[in-house]
Amino acid sequence: MEVRARYVQMGIFTLAVLALGFGFVYWLNNAGGFGDRVNYRVQFEGPVAGLLRGSAVLFNGIRVGEVTELSLDPAKPRQVWATIAVGRDTPVRKDTEVSIDFQGLTGSPVVTLTGGSSPEVLTSAKGEPSVLTARTDAGETMSQSARDVLRRIDGILAENAQPLRSLLGNIDTFAGALARNSDKVDGIVAGLERMTGGATAKARANTFNLRPLRIAESKERAPGIQIIVPEPSALMSLDTEKIAIVSADGSLSALTDGQWSDAVVRIVQTTIVRGLEDSKAFAGVSRPLEELTSDFRLAIDVRKFQIGASQVSEVELGGKIIDSKGRIVAAEVFRSLAPIAAIDAAAAVAGFDQAMGKAGPELITWVARVIASQATPGPAAVKKDTGN
Repeated sequence: MEVRARYVQMGIFTLAVLALGFGFVYWLNNAGGFGDRVNYRVQFEGPVAGLLRGSAVLFNGIRVGEVTELSLDPAKPRQVWATIAVGRDTPVRKDTEVSIDFQGLTGSPVVTLTGGSSPEVLTSAKGEPSVLTARTDAGETMSQSARDVLRRIDGILAENAQPLRSLLGNIDTFAGALARNSDKVDGIVAGLERMTGGATAKARANTFNLRPLRIAESKERAPGIQIIVPEPSALMSLDTEKIAIVSADGSLSALTDGQWSDAVVRIVQTTIVRGLEDSKAFAGVSRPLEELTSDFRLAIDVRKFQIGASQVSEVELGGKIIDSKGRIVAAEVFRSLAPIAAIDAAAAVAGFDQAMGKAGPELITWVARVIASQATPGPAAVKKDTGN
């Protein structure tokens, strides 16, 4: 009896294992990966890097199947054929897009199916799977795309080498022009800051101007003469608001703790115009104005307006008196030096006031003497005297 009971137990165990096996197979066919499937063949025009049998198939991001086979077309080496098996209820349509995506940290490839607006669902007949055509760039990886982009950029550069060389040459020329005119650019920027109120309070506090010249009434007068004073000429280093310093080797620099209230040439022009007016030697003194006629023109050349190597303020002005016919009547150069106590803005400006206080009156006295020595006033004065 014991032997028979043992056989009965073994038979019951065997039947239970078989039942479990059949149950597992039934679960796989109906709830797992081996349910009712539909096969499709996907045609790729190009490489499918990393795609393997068993790779997932996603429809709108949801896994619906896997790749069951990969093959090459001997007649068309560029083509790759992949057979995919997806659930029968997957809405694959004629215009469903097929591509390859790379997911996860390792970038494992998966076949992706996307949408489709056609009302006709694509079905496969038994034994003959329907064909889906993947996008032409479906198999491109990021590195392949980057190489293609770089190849296109290289082609564009090769085709436009000469225009690019010309462009770089123009940029170099423009940069050189900016470097040569950096002082003027600084002056333009500073002028814009003053115009817009953008200058800092510190910059405004450290801005200096020349003191008016002390001019006595001239004994040599030309009361019927009108004279204009154009903006003086100067080197680029002096056509700026910076207070210039010249070292022993001739190199130029500028003080950092202060600057002029305007470009040096305009400060000199204003100072000389006011000095000529204060001398009361002429009927009228002015800057050039539209429709203004004059008998004489005073052309000034600012040759030096700087701190010299021996710690002095140097002022050198060249003057030319030009009559109404454009002839130079007389020319002279006026120089003056004044020592300064220290190389700072306040001391330098005090030295320039002293040097200009000597050179400026000498120039004005010379102008009054030369013009007064002329025999007859020009047409501007005659017109004024007649009242017409």
